Amino acid sequence: MTATIKDSTNLRTNAALAERARRVIPGGVNSGNRVIAGMPLVIREAHGAYFTDVEGKRYLDYHAAFGPIILGHNHPRVREAVCRASEQIDLLGIGVTEMEIELAEKIAYHVPSAERVLLANSGSEATYQALRLARAVTGRNGIVKFQGTYHGWHDAVAMNVISAADKIGRRDLLSAGMLPGAVEHTHILPFNDVEAIADFLERRGEDIAAVLVEVIPHNIGCVLPRPGFLRALRDLCDKFGCLLIFDEVITGFRHGLGGYQKIIGVTPDLSTFAKAMANGYPIAALAGKADYMQRYEPGGGVFFAGTYNGHPHSVAAALATIAELEDGHVHAHCFALAERAANGIQQIADELGIPMTVARFGSVFVPYFMEGPIVSYTDLLRNDDRRDVWFRSQMCARGIFMLPTALKRNHVSAAHTEADIDRTLEAAREVLKGMKR
Repeated sequence: MTATIKDSTNLRTNAALAERARRVIPGGVNSGNRVIAGMPLVIREAHGAYFTDVEGKRYLDYHAAFGPIILGHNHPRVREAVCRASEQIDLLGIGVTEMEIELAEKIAYHVPSAERVLLANSGSEATYQALRLARAVTGRNGIVKFQGTYHGWHDAVAMNVISAADKIGRRDLLSAGMLPGAVEHTHILPFNDVEAIADFLERRGEDIAAVLVEVIPHNIGCVLPRPGFLRALRDLCDKFGCLLIFDEVITGFRHGLGGYQKIIGVTPDLSTFAKAMANGYPIAALAGKADYMQRYEPGGGVFFAGTYNGHPHSVAAALATIAELEDGHVHAHCFALAERAANGIQQIADELGIPMTVARFGSVFVPYFMEGPIVSYTDLLRNDDRRDVWFRSQMCARGIFMLPTALKRNHVSAAHTEADIDRTLEAAREVLKGMKR
């Protein structure tokens, strides 16, 4: 085995190294969503809006690690903040650091629902704890999630994201080994359908601890909530005594420092954040009303722990990232470039007569290969997934990295330039002309 590993190190190709990875890592990757069918990829370095693979091919990156990279890869001021922290302190596992206090204060200042803040390491951890807290507060077990939304890997929520048509309306589990006792308490409803959730809560409201919603279902691209939908959820949760939980793991910090909740003026009971909060460093937050979050205090009865929670390096990265975002210039830059990319791709498709709807919000844009409108997951069943994946794959072949999986979003960072958008549109025109032929 040792000889095999030694020999394989001389083969510096994506395919050879991916095969070497598969010998010691299940599937060759450390997160199931990192596998790209037919495209082994081993990354060597990443800077700004670009990353480079081990063969030296350079890609303009719209994937952004599923969204955390808001400032650009390896941002100098974030990197410097982490280096300063590493020279001063490492993990202690007791007490609190001044940086943790400062970060919690920053989040509480910017986010409407954040009267109290707890730090974790991933969005999945944050949503897990949000549901535990909701059950403790209400004394109920049931939760509501929506078709097409994703809230992490844990048993209560790992279901009904990108479902086949025949699985809509029933539980569509993402994994074997999920605990039936956890799964059976989760109820799946259609996103953007106020009547459906109102009817459900009229019948089952006394059993429901929380309504958990990805405020913009970015895990299926960019499906915007209808005007009034999130406000209706707020009113219904108040009526039936459920906690309203906003999953802002993607939307928070990427679309605004106060999250989408501040943009639309609807304040949930609890919120979860991660991703763009620290420009790629592992950190997450559970934030919420003090009356509920105090249950985590000694004697409050709800347990929360994690050896790496509030790790100094990640906290330093988050503080540096927020400092870069606070004057609004980064968001303005990213939003303008994303709009230009979305409008440009839509115009090219229209000129060529290719059915397409390019959805966009903030710095996220998604070309769907279908006509609109798009207001729920069932609308996306009309998407031409074959064309969608082919388009993305061909863009990758031209050095424009759009994750070659249907329905997935593209992200613009502060490191992207107008020249990058021009190059993207030139490649898109070439690819779409080929599709038309």
